[in-house]
Amino acid sequence: MKTRVDFAFGAPDRLLKACEVTRKQVAAGRRLVVYTNNGARLNKFDRLLWQFESTAFVPHVMADDPLAPNTPVLLEPRQPDAVLGQSGAWLLNLDTECPPGASQFERVLEIVSDHPDDKAAARQRWRSYQETGFELRAFNLSAS
Repeated sequence: MKTRVDFAFGAPDRLLKACEVTRKQVAAGRRLVVYTNNGARLNKFDRLLWQFESTAFVPHVMADDPLAPNTPVLLEPRQPDAVLGQSGAWLLNLDTECPPGASQFERVLEIVSDHPDDKAAARQRWRSYQETGFELRAFNLSAS
């Protein structure tokens, strides 16, 4: 399996766009592991999933929660579980670095805002993925 990494550039707000992407993936019946080792960012994303859209419900728990095996979205502050990747879950990276164990997942989703620091970190992740031999695709969100 060759991992494909989809970069979505030009998001007005990275975490809000990540909420929308997460909702769409769950609606499509997909499991998603959301990774960042930044606890504050993961907590903010957790809160946003409850608030970003008044009619949306995105079932999610921390990856070590007892309900994790039955929940479509897992929030992971440590290395994502390779078993999840092998079972077809996708990985949404909210970290500034490439996620550990990304090659165990069929697809990695990267959302990039227009903030200069976010774009610079994304460029570095792109190069790292490229050097590792991942298949890369780029999508411009501001064009849609």
